Amino acid sequence: MELPQIKHFHKPLIVVFLLLIVLANCGFSFPSEPQGKRQWHMTSDVKEVAGKSYDYIIVGGGTCGCPLAATLSEKFSVLLIERGGSPYGNPLVIDRRYYGFPLIQKDNNHMSVAQRFTSEEGVSNVRGRVLGGSSAINGGFYSRASDEFVDKVGWDKKLVKEAYEWVESKVVFPPFFLTPWQSVAEFSLLETGILPYNGYSLEHIRGTKISGSVFDGFGKRHTSADLLEAGNPKNLTVLVNATVKKIIFHYNGDKNETRAKGIKFIKSNGSLDETYEAFIKKPNHSTSRGDVILSAGALGSPQLLLLSGIGPKEQLKKFNIPLVHEMKQVGQGMQDNPCIAILVDSKPENRLPDPPQIAGITEDLKIIVEASILPLSINESRVNIAAKIAMPLSKGYLELNNTDPRLNPTVKFNYLENENDMQECIKMTKLLNKIARSKSIAFFLGESQQSKLVSTEFDLRKFCKKNVRTIYHYHGGCNVGTVLDKDYKVHGIKGLKVLDGSTFSESPGTNPMATLLMLGRYQGIKILQQRETESELNIKENR
Repeated sequence: MELPQIKHFHKPLIVVFLLLIVLANCGFSFPSEPQGKRQWHMTSDVKEVAGKSYDYIIVGGGTCGCPLAATLSEKFSVLLIERGGSPYGNPLVIDRRYYGFPLIQKDNNHMSVAQRFTSEEGVSNVRGRVLGGSSAINGGFYSRASDEFVDKVGWDKKLVKEAYEWVESKVVFPPFFLTPWQSVAEFSLLETGILPYNGYSLEHIRGTKISGSVFDGFGKRHTSADLLEAGNPKNLTVLVNATVKKIIFHYNGDKNETRAKGIKFIKSNGSLDETYEAFIKKPNHSTSRGDVILSAGALGSPQLLLLSGIGPKEQLKKFNIPLVHEMKQVGQGMQDNPCIAILVDSKPENRLPDPPQIAGITEDLKIIVEASILPLSINESRVNIAAKIAMPLSKGYLELNNTDPRLNPTVKFNYLENENDMQECIKMTKLLNKIARSKSIAFFLGESQQSKLVSTEFDLRKFCKKNVRTIYHYHGGCNVGTVLDKDYKVHGIKGLKVLDGSTFSESPGTNPMATLLMLGRYQGIKILQQRETESELNIKENR
């Protein structure tokens, strides 16, 4: 049955909808998923966790943190700590018809599911603040990384494939049907020459394709939090609405080593001075010690390293943060894929929001195009096509501007600073012009073909500089090779890892969600395998 469009809502329903937004923005706890479904323990009571010890502590219940927690809980006790609340029962997260609404919510109390931030260039952006992370607020488009990306980072191809398939068996769905706008967008990409037509595919391949989604056939979103169902409920504790303030370290003078031994955290809507602690279990004769693992995202993880005393000495000194380990590369290498979006309709309408189901990938893999309908307000939306530069060269930085982990750090991406990126943006804008002027789109809108938006090289450069925006695929700040080793361990610190988008030097595939979901499972299996090998060696040594 077709869902009613927002323009057909009666006034009482609009009032109810407004109330939903207000309640979600105030951190109201919506009814959880149906009784009997969830087996793992979720709580917002910090006292249930305070003072306890676990084999692993994962900071951030986002796209990567949830599959990681589920996997490690198969053999070990895990505390997963998330600064936001539960996604379950919140229609603004779960229902496809409300796609995009979390991005236009007001953010004023540390409890909305999306936290806004603005880069130093003035580009508005958001980060997830809910169990499930950005997989709870994004467009749900699921597409794997390219084989070239997997080769470049040195992952085990067989295990990568198994980890993708594990995720896909639980939270990924082929489209039940293409919406009218997605069908039109598909034809317009083909009409413009983004070929071949690949039909339905999860692979990152040249041409136009339909891909998977975390929205099922009934329009319900399945966030990374759903993967926690695959964990061992006896070993898994999920603490929501709690923000980690800093990592606790222990320095062993005899071994001259510093080790992460726990975390200090607060209630997300509480006082910064009222803190609680949780710890990593001490090893026994047959097992080694587990880790604190940061999965707090491309802003959260480097920010937390800095707040904990790991980073550039001079920056930490400004905020009177005791130096634990000097590392100048923390917060460096920040990137965001420059995006240009073109509105193809002439004015706002009351169309139902429509997340992307198709993607166009150019011959050189450098430009990726998608289409959507995004809400402007409760009863207005715009039809757009957007494209991003897949592999930008411009890089920026992240720095602290305060010591409250709930507030955003300063971030600058240096969009289009590199001339190669500017040339790609000009090329990308010309392509979007062609798509916007396609016969398919003109027929869909019932309008004549649009005139060219911009023409000369000078105008195109000005257009790019003025209109560059985000497509929410920012990454870097804790890059492998500078801040981390190949096993995602923080250089110079024992028992501390980072696993999320901050570790990437480029955004994989059409968007990073699929690969972050896979990475949590992949690295979880790697850790389990390593622990099993260590356990066998310890048993042999103690015989």
